[in-house]
Amino acid sequence: MAEKGSVALKDVSKIYPNGVVGLENINLNIQRGEFVMIVGLSGSGKSTLLRAINRLHDVTAGQILIDGQDITQASGDKLHKIRRSAAMIFQNYNLVKTASVYRNVMSGRVGYYPAWRAALGLFTKEDQALVATNLARVNLLDKYYVKARDLSGGQQQRVGIARALMQEPSVILADEPVSGLDPKTTKLVMNDLKRLNEEDGMTIILNVHSIGLALKYASRIVGLKAGRIIYDKPIEEVDKRDFKEIYREAGDSAAEEAE
Repeated sequence: MAEKGSVALKDVSKIYPNGVVGLENINLNIQRGEFVMIVGLSGSGKSTLLRAINRLHDVTAGQILIDGQDITQASGDKLHKIRRSAAMIFQNYNLVKTASVYRNVMSGRVGYYPAWRAALGLFTKEDQALVATNLARVNLLDKYYVKARDLSGGQQQRVGIARALMQEPSVILADEPVSGLDPKTTKLVMNDLKRLNEEDGMTIILNVHSIGLALKYASRIVGLKAGRIIYDKPIEEVDKRDFKEIYREAGDSAAEEAE
């Protein structure tokens, strides 16, 4: 049995109906407790890779194993259970803006309930207490009754983290979670994720554009270009100059940052 928190991609490819190659022969083994940051140009396949892991879309070929279980072949209850192990944090927060923070965070728990109980809001006292616990972990307990629309972008993203924690995942997938946030708020969100990684041993797989963030927070950096892995090193072996190849076509601040 694979260790909880492990993710393995074996010969994974994704070809879209229009013939565009999203991923090409991806082989990647991630162990429990790693903080893997995936870097690359826009269109390099970063989001495609992340969304394939918890099967927000299907792959064309290959296997993806979460905690040793093949999500690419799963269906029904088995698929739901595997998905619970890999919680997603979205770039655009993906909150119900008119609902309270409590409701948004509790939505991360609905996979543990029959549909009718979730629809009626019949959650256990233990899970209601878990909402408070997870909001406290991201320093937002005082926003419990506040509507999501009344929060700042950084606060909304931290609500997204609390919601992810309600799944009791072994892996957190974060798709550009700090894109558009100011530097101070970016630091708060990234520190929350790093704390979950270090204190809970949670595996974090995160897409990012910023070389600086990758160097500061990652335990391992994976570089993508045109849907292929062109770089994969533990942080101890990473040289800032390595990013020049990953961002060679950029001609922008990311490439300049690697100079």
